[in-house]
Amino acid sequence: MPQKDVMEAIKFEHLSQPEVDFSTIQPEVTEWDEQVFRSITATALTPQQEERIVNPPQVFPKQRDVIAVHWHPEFVPMELIRRRVDRMFPNRETDLIIPTQHNVLTSWGDYSGVEIDCYSQGFNLKVQLLVHFHTDKLKDAKVLKAMLSHTRRYRSSQLFEFIDTILEPEFEDRLTVAAERTGATEHVVRFVRIQVAKLKDLIERHESTMPTDMLKNKLLRHYFDALRAQHNDQLINHAQIFLSAVKKIVKANFSLQYFYRTEEIIEEVRGLGGGVVIPHPEQFWPILLADYDIDGIEVWNPQSRQYTEFLIHCVNRQNQTRRSEDRRLLIFMGDDTHFGEKVLDPAHQDYEKASRELGYQPAWEDLMIRKTLIVADLDRRRLIEDYRARLG
Repeated sequence: MPQKDVMEAIKFEHLSQPEVDFSTIQPEVTEWDEQVFRSITATALTPQQEERIVNPPQVFPKQRDVIAVHWHPEFVPMELIRRRVDRMFPNRETDLIIPTQHNVLTSWGDYSGVEIDCYSQGFNLKVQLLVHFHTDKLKDAKVLKAMLSHTRRYRSSQLFEFIDTILEPEFEDRLTVAAERTGATEHVVRFVRIQVAKLKDLIERHESTMPTDMLKNKLLRHYFDALRAQHNDQLINHAQIFLSAVKKIVKANFSLQYFYRTEEIIEEVRGLGGGVVIPHPEQFWPILLADYDIDGIEVWNPQSRQYTEFLIHCVNRQNQTRRSEDRRLLIFMGDDTHFGEKVLDPAHQDYEKASRELGYQPAWEDLMIRKTLIVADLDRRRLIEDYRARLG
């Protein structure tokens, strides 16, 4: 069941709690569990999954300019993504396409990028930065790569805190809050604990050989979706909603002190000649007042689109006070595509994430937004030219 349908289902199921026959549940890891774990942590694509990647559901023959500087290839090969892009935009004339894997540098042609988690101490928030380079400038990036490696390992540790929150008595208060918020019964919580304990066992058995990129919170979601083969949808739906509530609590309590400070990341990137863009400004408004040394602000993406016109006006006002036209703030839009979501069975996809497409940012064509972009003297082609010039 797609994620949005799970949410809808719970609205109608909260009055009838699922039955759980614990006599049929094996608490130890079985061969079936091993097979499921191998399948949800595999990075090699099947022919069917490759077809999902190379054949986009939409084609945009009229779009001549393609900019995509906020998207995540995850474990999907770039060659397959290139084929998808070629089919989506068969008549493109100019493009700037830079992948931004979370805390891992990846490349597309002459350019490389990464989305970095960091800590803005002034307003006590974890924020993210999109960072882009001409790949030639990364020859002496040992310090930046070490910073990314640390950030990646620490960010992955959230999965283990998520698991411990469900299993360890010291986090019982978190589970109580999550259960109250979702109406999860003792039976649902017990069921979740049994299955998460098995998943923890599986991770410990295979962590040394499994792809690091698979150590993410979504591993729990995928494992419980696979359990639909053995348990009814009502039970799994309740479990997923409960897990989602627990995850939010874990994220809210995850220590920020071990992330690098935003200023440290920006200083290192600037020293290498890279570009810096703030994504998701709706999620952490204070960053707009921080006066960081950045190239631009993302005013729209599928998760952040309520205040696009307002954000464009904010950028315009800031540019009016800047002395140098060469360093004006640029206006970006991001598709925030996650290709790992696209290879999943459609029944198990997060519908909202799976529908995002690299280079597809409809706000550029919105009539009201276009009006504000004219004032900003910006369109996709001008943005591509300006940002390329900065990256060198």
